Amino acid sequence: MAASFINTYKSQHRHPLNRLCHSFGIPMITISWPLFFFKWRWALALFVIGWILQIVGHAIEGNRPAFFQNPVYFLVGPWWLIRRAAEAIGLLHSSPSK
Repeated sequence: MAASFINTYKSQHRHPLNRLCHSFGIPMITISWPLFFFKWRWALALFVIGWILQIVGHAIEGNRPAFFQNPVYFLVGPWWLIRRAAEAIGLLHSSPSK
């Protein structure tokens, strides 16, 4: 992903509770998509709860989700979370934000 998308995404996700909500919500939403083919009720529950967490996080942060600006942020969110996880376990060095 382009660094500018990641930097913009980071700037809109600074509050620790928003980050926590996204750390659970994004994987729940992502996992729900393929799960719809096998266990649609579980998938629907994960999808709805994941979005509730996203909305709560943005209410705490006091801003709107980044995908309202550009739909590409639907992909940036999972990428951002993967990068954070890789940084946390030492697989990737964090880059300074602009």
